[in-house]
Amino acid sequence: MNIPTLENSRVKLSLLDLSNYKHLESIAQEKDLIFYSPSDISSPEKLRDYVQVAVDGYYHKTTIPFLVYDKEKQAYAGSTRFGLINWKNKVLHIGWTWIGHRFQGTGLNINMKLLMLEYAFETLEFEKVEFRIDERNKKSRIAVEKLGATLEGILRKDTVMNDGFRRSTCCYGILKEEWNTIKENLQLLI
Repeated sequence: MNIPTLENSRVKLSLLDLSNYKHLESIAQEKDLIFYSPSDISSPEKLRDYVQVAVDGYYHKTTIPFLVYDKEKQAYAGSTRFGLINWKNKVLHIGWTWIGHRFQGTGLNINMKLLMLEYAFETLEFEKVEFRIDERNKKSRIAVEKLGATLEGILRKDTVMNDGFRRSTCCYGILKEEWNTIKENLQLLI
């Protein structure tokens, strides 16, 4: 699988792997950065393990992990990925997204998602993109709703968090036939 770098004037998404993940070490240490995630990136070793899982998924064609570079701030900002890629049914998830606190609310995320959605629908020609978000994570839910994704349902107490809490997961989706309208709306927001 040959994945190009995805970029626009604001952000550059390049393939995340074990040769470049160290750019994320200081960001991964930020307090409560991935509070609503069952993942753990709280130490350099745990971050490396997190990236290794993503890389393994890439080689098994179930994930495409990205390193996020903010061109405006000229700094590495975080990570995101395509995951749970179902090539047969042409459905994938966008998630595992975390960007440093100073990059949040700056327009970086919407630029990232626009590039990823374009790639999923226009290059990979997928039929659906899904997002899974902790029900308690209002900030991420609002961001995904702003993208134009539809809440399709809530999986009750389906994911065990690091502290043992069983979270409920909101399932959002965008269909291929909705993409052109959503794309036009997103371009107006950028």
